[in-house]
Amino acid sequence: MKTRRSPWSWIPTLYMAEALPYVAVMTISTIMYKKLDISNTDIALYTGWLYLPWVIKPFWSPFVDLVRTKRWWSVTMQFLIAIGFAAIALALPTSMFFRLTLAAFWLVAFTSATHDIAADGYYMHALDDHEQSLYVGIRSTFYRIASILGQGLLVVLAGHLEDSTGDIPFAWTVTFSVMSAFFLLTALYHQFILPRPASDHAATDMKASTIARDFLDTFKTFFTKENALVAILFMLLYRLPEAQLVKLINPFMLDPVDKGGLGLTTEQVGIVYGTVGIIGLTIGGILGGIAAAHGGLKRWLWPMVCAITLPDLVYVYLSYVQPDSLLMVNACVFIEQFGYGFGFTAYMLYLIYFSEGAHKTAHYAICTGFMALGMMLPGMMAGWLQETIGYPHFFLWTIVCCVATFAVTALIKVDPEFGKKKRP
Repeated sequence: MKTRRSPWSWIPTLYMAEALPYVAVMTISTIMYKKLDISNTDIALYTGWLYLPWVIKPFWSPFVDLVRTKRWWSVTMQFLIAIGFAAIALALPTSMFFRLTLAAFWLVAFTSATHDIAADGYYMHALDDHEQSLYVGIRSTFYRIASILGQGLLVVLAGHLEDSTGDIPFAWTVTFSVMSAFFLLTALYHQFILPRPASDHAATDMKASTIARDFLDTFKTFFTKENALVAILFMLLYRLPEAQLVKLINPFMLDPVDKGGLGLTTEQVGIVYGTVGIIGLTIGGILGGIAAAHGGLKRWLWPMVCAITLPDLVYVYLSYVQPDSLLMVNACVFIEQFGYGFGFTAYMLYLIYFSEGAHKTAHYAICTGFMALGMMLPGMMAGWLQETIGYPHFFLWTIVCCVATFAVTALIKVDPEFGKKKRP
């Protein structure tokens, strides 16, 4: 009799593999390019484009669903991500490092977005309904742990190597080599350990005409839902302040004081934003989930809106005062990230709420595409804006953008019972 492997043997590593490439593309890349003397304008513009694979992934998700198995896609994408990280490491010592590493980041971004589709689908095939609910907190926890490893420990490693060797390209070459080795080992481990659920198989009886019809019906039903326009505006604008902040927070911390920054080292940024900040984000997210489960989304919607916007004021304070106290910087980042974690709960719950009904899996993927688009477009212009008006005025501008968050929230409608714990 074949022994069934415990989900504990693969869920933690699968969701760490889902989180780390995203963190590398969206956050670690901005720190690395800043240390390699790339301008804030170019950092925000070109790394902003890297959001595109997550924006358009709904368009090829049916292909992943129909061709081969989710298990095959998950393992294959992990091997490709390992190759992408190795390419970044090899490109860094060259004179064309910026173009070559951006190309490699594009490979990592597309493979990571495809891995997201496959891994989430595999999760639903490998576990029954009860197990999916039981382990959802575990997958989220290890996703967060991977974020800490990426934004924290890996950045600290790069910073330590920068200080000890004085060779910045070498420091980041080693760091991305470590990430490549990790993904190679992860792919080999998953090739052996991931179960092979009977339901995870390629489609055999689907005609091209049927696939095309179902594909078009998925999008038609999404855009004809009640209040679809308001929902899309909410998805695009709820995170407008954060979309701009996230591209400039690390450059702000790394820039010298005479250029308006805080003058922190790479290692200090790894601790401040990648460790203390992620801990605040995680605690805020956990408490947000508990609050919503007890009172429902509608009851907690406005407190969560305030939580995700008002703490952005800490960056206005940091940009004007430029404190030299690392403790103060840590406290400010913790407050802002805690508020973001708490307030982001409302956003994710609304995406789930709007996706309910037929094609809910595909509709949720479309929602996340709009979410990524709402992050990509403002983020691309953030670097140019900051270099034009300076850090203090830029952070004041993000506070003004909070008006958009409040406005779109006032327009949406939510069932008062949604999210509440059902009574027996």
